[in-house]
Amino acid sequence: MDSIVVTGNGELAGQIPIAGAKNACLTLMPATLLSDEPLTLTNAPRLSDIRTMTDLLESLGAEVSRLQDGQVLAMSSHDLNNHRADYDIVRKMRASILVLGPMLARDGHAVVSLPGGCAIGARPVDLHLRALEALGADLELKDGYVHAKAPTGGLHGGRIDFPLVSVGATENALMAATLARGTTIITNAAREPEIVDLALCLTKMGARIEGAGTDTITIEGVDRLHGATHPVVTDRIELGTYMLAPAICGGEVELLGGRRDLVGAFCDKLDEAGVEVRETDAGLAVRRRGDHVKAVDVTTEPFPGFPTDLQAQMMALLCTADGVSVLEEKIFENRFMHAPELLRMGAKIDVHGGTATVTGVKQLKGAPVMATDLRASVSLILAGLAADGETTVSRVYHLDRGYEHVVRKLEGVGAKIERIRNK
Repeated sequence: MDSIVVTGNGELAGQIPIAGAKNACLTLMPATLLSDEPLTLTNAPRLSDIRTMTDLLESLGAEVSRLQDGQVLAMSSHDLNNHRADYDIVRKMRASILVLGPMLARDGHAVVSLPGGCAIGARPVDLHLRALEALGADLELKDGYVHAKAPTGGLHGGRIDFPLVSVGATENALMAATLARGTTIITNAAREPEIVDLALCLTKMGARIEGAGTDTITIEGVDRLHGATHPVVTDRIELGTYMLAPAICGGEVELLGGRRDLVGAFCDKLDEAGVEVRETDAGLAVRRRGDHVKAVDVTTEPFPGFPTDLQAQMMALLCTADGVSVLEEKIFENRFMHAPELLRMGAKIDVHGGTATVTGVKQLKGAPVMATDLRASVSLILAGLAADGETTVSRVYHLDRGYEHVVRKLEGVGAKIERIRNK
């Protein structure tokens, strides 16, 4: 398996282009199943998860062409010939469950394997299923698969009251409701930018949606959706990750395409820690105000709160902060698996359940470490940028699921980083 070698070498300077959002693109791609006309996505990220979703859609009979070096996805579902999403593909990625709602809404039936993904908690799909049942779906779990059927005449509008905020369940419900007869109201809906982006795309396709970005979304079902072209929103997690590079190393880096509204709570914490974020004509510029950042307390929350997908990276920053920081993880269990690897680099971290207490040290030390999931892998790379000596991060296949050209982007601002390809 490949590894990445990082050698701490001081301040960074330059520009990093931010890609389209992985989580948004993985949601937008299944929307092609709602129409027999073409859907084209621009600003698509070039990641292994996008390839996995491509494989899944093609297995269902959709056509997917990757144009302009993969940054444009031209899709068509005019001739779906399969309504079974097999375990061999679905197990690789949790977002695969998002084909369930569109297939059920358009053709009235679907069989989808229960999904896999990163090992950061159970993350059951019961909220997805409960939402589809509210639209009239008949669901059965059998042999690891969800067998779903719509009633005669198709799905109907209904009220979906989520007991917990779920991004994926909101997305599945939103897509299914666009073709349901009548009005659907989703309460306690997720408010993430990816939800807003999906609603914008569906509206371009002819859907009637109000309230995306708030906790209540209303959808008036339509008979059919048509084709559209839509740009994928900027990846706020990649944005936040690279914003931390100059915060950890010093120097100033401009994040091209960055938007403060996508990472508002994160920017507030950076400001509290002593990191300046300012808007530029091309994006966001970030620099550390002093020689060290200050300790801050962080609690992960659904959007617009601090993102759970930036918790591991923020921990890497706080490992060298002045003082003691407390990070509380309220979204996913088992999401401090990067902490033991940071300890190998000289960090002082005490984990109890969903809380991690981080006591800043003057200097991290390079060490061999192992990535446990997508965000943990990049947190270790960030820590390596600030460490004395060489850090080797193994099992970086996780990284390819969420970050394109990470070595090239960090090299471009002066980092000493190299990918070692093992045979």
